Amino acid sequence: MFEKQIYLEGVDPLEFYGVNNTKIDLIKTFFPKLNIVSRGNQLIIQGDEAESEAFEKKFQLLLDHYNQFNVLSLDTIEQVMNNDFSQIESEMANTREVLLHGINGKPIRARTPNQRLLVESSKNSDLIFAIGPAGTGKTYTAIALAVRALKNREIKRIILSRPAVEAGERLGFLPGDLKEKIDPYLQPLYDALQDMIPAKKLEEFLKDGIIQIAPLAFMRGRTLSDAFVILDEAQNTTLNQLKMFLTRMGMNAKFIITGDETQIDLPSIHQSGLIQAKKILKNIKDISFVQFDAKDIVRHRLVRDIVNAYDNYYQKELAKKEAIKKDKNSKK
Repeated sequence: MFEKQIYLEGVDPLEFYGVNNTKIDLIKTFFPKLNIVSRGNQLIIQGDEAESEAFEKKFQLLLDHYNQFNVLSLDTIEQVMNNDFSQIESEMANTREVLLHGINGKPIRARTPNQRLLVESSKNSDLIFAIGPAGTGKTYTAIALAVRALKNREIKRIILSRPAVEAGERLGFLPGDLKEKIDPYLQPLYDALQDMIPAKKLEEFLKDGIIQIAPLAFMRGRTLSDAFVILDEAQNTTLNQLKMFLTRMGMNAKFIITGDETQIDLPSIHQSGLIQAKKILKNIKDISFVQFDAKDIVRHRLVRDIVNAYDNYYQKELAKKEAIKKDKNSKK
């Protein structure tokens, strides 16, 4: 008797087999001549060799669908098993503007003009600065691009980083070792990944180093090749820190640097490396700058009003300082 083993790498068996094995039991009904046994992430197929090969081809189509959409429905199983690909092809056609499908098949796409500009810029530039206020989806869109590149095998790993600068607090007073102190600060990056990659697969990626999340200081001395690298909160880097990060770029690498110039938490003696980079690098060909604004905010409607109110406040304060400076100069 012919026997074949199939391994489901990075797949949640509960999602793929269904509650009470409803999905795998449905699959079995289409191959009654085979003995199909599921054991965790392993399938054992026993029976006729030709029948086993036919099963393996159909099963691979189901795996491909799951890996793209992160969901597998009973309807999809029946369509694949009955060679009815019309609905599946229609779904594929409707996903042209979708960056990828997140948890439960949720489509993730660029939602605002500047998010779409970031997506377009990533096609032509290997180094992109995405700058703008909170809530505009800069980091989320960048991470979606990175996950898509990993799924498409365009790169071998994703590296996400942040400078470890506290917003008015001190990490040293937090309990635990260095990782336990740093992880809460990097949580927004984990949140985005958890929205896009099933938990089991994400756990494997993190364990195997395919996805790495680390403070900026851990980037020193590395050469980052075959990687999609994102530096978040870059407004909190110094000039030398950002230069160090940018010079990590290796072959077949894509870098996206995100930041908000209005939320700088650096000590007053340091200038933001992000602001300086805009001046220093603006004339280098193939480096793109995407400037987000309040119109791109995709959080609660109040966030846009809050950002606009603070912008108006800063402009008035700047105007006051300029007027005082002008008045002092006129008295000299």
